[in-house]
Formats: sequence, C-alpha cells, structure tokens
Amino acid sequence: MYPERKKAEAELKLAGQMNPGPWEEHSRHVAEAAQYIAGACGELEQEKAYVCGLLHDIGRRNGISAMRHAVDGYDYLMSKGWDEPARICLTHSFPIRDVDTDIGRKDITPEQYAFLRDYLAGTEYDDYDRLIILCDSLAMAEGFCILEKRLVDTTRRYGAFSFTVERWNHIFEIKAYFEKKIGRSIYELLPGIEQCIYQ
Repeated sequence: MYPERKKAEAELKLAGQMNPGPWEEHSRHVAEAAQYIAGACGELEQEKAYVCGLLHDIGRRNGISAMRHAVDGYDYLMSKGWDEPARICLTHSFPIRDVDTDIGRKDITPEQYAFLRDYLAGTEYDDYDRLIILCDSLAMAEGFCILEKRLVDTTRRYGAFSFTVERWNHIFEIKAYFEKKIGRSIYELLPGIEQCIYQ
C-alpha cells in the first residue's frame, strides 16, 4: 500500500520544512526519474514508482543522519500503513544486500542494526527496489545526472571503501537491466540530463 501522489507530495513538503536541505529536491528528481523509467517499461506502475521515489529519503524529516534515515523512514511510513514505500526506505541505500556496505555512519542502535541486517538478508529485491536504487544515482538536487557524476559526488563526500567499486558495479548492472527492458538508454528518457556536465 502507498499514498496517493498529493499526499506523498505533502509529506515531502512537510519533511523539508522540518529539516531543510537539498535532499528534498533530490527526492523530487528521483521520483520523476522513476516515473519516466517505469512508464517506458510498461509493466511497472508509474504512480507507485513516483511515490516510492518521492518518499525514499523521508526519514531525513527527523534531522541530519546517515544510516538512521533509512530506519526512521521505514518506521514513519509503516506507522502510516504505507508498507511499499517503507520497504524502499530500507532498500534504496543497499545495491548490495548487506548492511555493512552502506557508505554512511552507522548511527543506529544495535537493535536497529540487527533489524536492518535481517531485513536485507531476508528480502529479494523486486523491480521497484531496483528502480529506486538506480534513480537515487540518477538524481542530484540540481536535476538528472549520469551515474558517473552522482557516484563520484557521493564518493567525494563520504569517502571510498573496500566495497565501493562493487556497489558501483551493482548499480550499473541495474541500469543495464532496465535498458534491456526498454530497448534503449535510460538517459534518453530524462529531460535535460546533459546539463549535468556543466554543474
């Protein structure tokens, strides 16, 4: 279950007021990218893709955090009964289904860590999980971008880890997966993406 678009947009607007930052515009672009790609795939629901993209970072409503934003988002959306975008809150940061491959600080309790570890280990990703993981790397606050731009940006901010290239490879594999579905480059779907080279 997930909220209708207007409700999701209201949730993001409120969250942005609670914790202002570029993450809000990033979330809007993730949602738009997800809708474009879902529409080109045909079998995915554009509305669900948009809402899941819009709310993937909603845990940031609670303030500046790293890994905690995933758990906070999950808890908040589950309290609303929106289990589908709640799931995305947890999966979008993990192209590798391993809690220890997140690039942020582990600013969660031991209980939250155990929950997230077990959740990821017991979850088979579906196309919505894959889609938002991909779109999270196709969107910056300024607009759409190629994967290389976003991945280098996050590595400059968070640093490189032993698993960094493996994460990148998983994201490129997801890109190839969706491009096979739609029969063309996903970059062709995202208006103005070429502007990222000037930003």
